[in-house]
Amino acid sequence: MEKITVKKLIEFRGKNDRTKITFVKNLNKEKIKSVDDSGGDYWISCLSAIRNAFKFNNADLLDEKINLLRDKIKVVEDKRIKDQFQRNLDIINNFKDYDFQHLKPNVDLHFLTQPKEHAILNIKEFPIEAKPCHIFTFSNNNGDEIAGIWFVAQIHGFTKSELGMFTDILYRYLDKHYSKDFYINPDYCIAVDLYNGQEVNYSEIKDGKIPILIDSTLDDLKEL
Repeated sequence: MEKITVKKLIEFRGKNDRTKITFVKNLNKEKIKSVDDSGGDYWISCLSAIRNAFKFNNADLLDEKINLLRDKIKVVEDKRIKDQFQRNLDIINNFKDYDFQHLKPNVDLHFLTQPKEHAILNIKEFPIEAKPCHIFTFSNNNGDEIAGIWFVAQIHGFTKSELGMFTDILYRYLDKHYSKDFYINPDYCIAVDLYNGQEVNYSEIKDGKIPILIDSTLDDLKEL
């Protein structure tokens, strides 16, 4: 077992007792590819476009990707790939008028590189993969702060509780690697579901509006 993604933990939670045992056996055998929790390459087109639109505050980047995907859909013959491109296209279209600004403070942001060696968090002796889309720092009257954004997607989307699992891991990632130098702003530690547009920030978790599911899920995983 090299690493466990948040998406794998969500998949585990959705199984019954019998299939959970099989899931854990397979998890112990497999070496998970280094893809992000949003579903890997399947969603790469919409993810890359929306990540860049957020970072550069430029919706024109979405139009560029839309035109590219439309061209691909016209020429590709495989229905499965055509459907994949269409789902990515649908998501980008839905985000053309999205207000990215509310996801970040209205100050200058400094985006940080995320070292590969930081991507694994040891939680309850499990290697949990943490690969948020962006980590950024900023200054305000209270000093230097840090936060991050994690765009995720899967067919039919995630529940708010499941989305909170990404937010939780994002916050733990920041707490482990940056808490000595920055205040972690919980309002801007956010996971956004690209499929249905829902979002969860860490303040909602702190306030008890969204349950903490990571630890109990890992406890169940350990029992099996």
